[in-house]
Amino acid sequence: MTPQDLERLIALRHDLHAAPEISGAEHATARRIEDELRDLGADQILTGLGGTGLAAVFDGRAPGQTIGIRCELDALPIPEETNLSYASQVPGKGHLCGHDGHMVMVLGVAAALSRQRPETGRVVLIFQPAEETGEGAIAYRAAPEFAEISPDIVLSLHNLPGLTLGHVSLPRSAANCASRGARIRLTGRTSHAAAPQDGLSPATTLAALMGQLSALGSGGGLDENYALTTVTHAELGEKTFGVSPGFAELWVTLRTVTDTRMDALVDAVSDHVAVCAEAQGLTYHITYHDVFEACTNASDAVALLETACNAESVPITLTDTPQAFSEDFGQFGKSAQSAMFWLGAGEDQPQLHNPDYDFPDALIPTGTGIFLRAIHTLLG
Repeated sequence: MTPQDLERLIALRHDLHAAPEISGAEHATARRIEDELRDLGADQILTGLGGTGLAAVFDGRAPGQTIGIRCELDALPIPEETNLSYASQVPGKGHLCGHDGHMVMVLGVAAALSRQRPETGRVVLIFQPAEETGEGAIAYRAAPEFAEISPDIVLSLHNLPGLTLGHVSLPRSAANCASRGARIRLTGRTSHAAAPQDGLSPATTLAALMGQLSALGSGGGLDENYALTTVTHAELGEKTFGVSPGFAELWVTLRTVTDTRMDALVDAVSDHVAVCAEAQGLTYHITYHDVFEACTNASDAVALLETACNAESVPITLTDTPQAFSEDFGQFGKSAQSAMFWLGAGEDQPQLHNPDYDFPDALIPTGTGIFLRAIHTLLG
């Protein structure tokens, strides 16, 4: 990567950072990425995958395997609190997870491929929408066009505050936890606050479930038995002193390392809700939202990334411990060998999703270099 390349990519990241778009609404972002890819001479560009997603294909000189490099388009519905010259210009929204940096690194790959195609196979650059909601990868892979470009191997990265700047942490297997949000609605019957016996209040059941569901998962070591349940929201009746409530709602986030453990945790939540609600004569309804399956790295893809990091002289540590946060990248592993690695954003960097977070521009050549080395190791 030349200094001019890096300067251009940094300027592009700052432009993307200033104009964040949240999950499912990445229309201007996708258009900007498409313009960049057309200028770089991609052999094929597919648009509208899973909503606003794109795929750019760079063909090799001879037939061979297909490798995919994936990044994310979406920002977060969180106000940015920085004094950066390129801070978000969209109230209430910000690129506070680093997806602006991830996009630019993959565009750096595109720029390099525009000058030197691989010897064999093809490279598919995947720009995926709606990662933050867990809906993007599923929709992207469900698009009819995906069958045209379905990769044999897919690689991705995520920057990680707390890890030394530019260092790589690579999970051998489990990479990200499964998670989902349980929304529990309890319905009884309102009455006058002076005569609560004439109604059916869910207050007692709500209080009981807050304790019982929290006790189902207390966290602990990130192994196959790990389970964490976190109460995130509770609502009871109307904001009034004159009415005994007739409805309640409880939101709980469930988190596990494996999908099997998640299935068991979901069953346990359902059982507790049913027993508590039915004992009080309440009706109930449970729905699940922001569903992320576990993300597990495949051995061949891990080996390819390890080789690439060593060849690029990037410090790397292989780990058997996944991250507790979730990622929908695991969906690509259903049809390909896939692996995600963590690229250190620095020990003193604000955490992901914090209002003062900003992606470190110094990571752009590192991430781009690792991806390019993996591509040419596999395809020549």
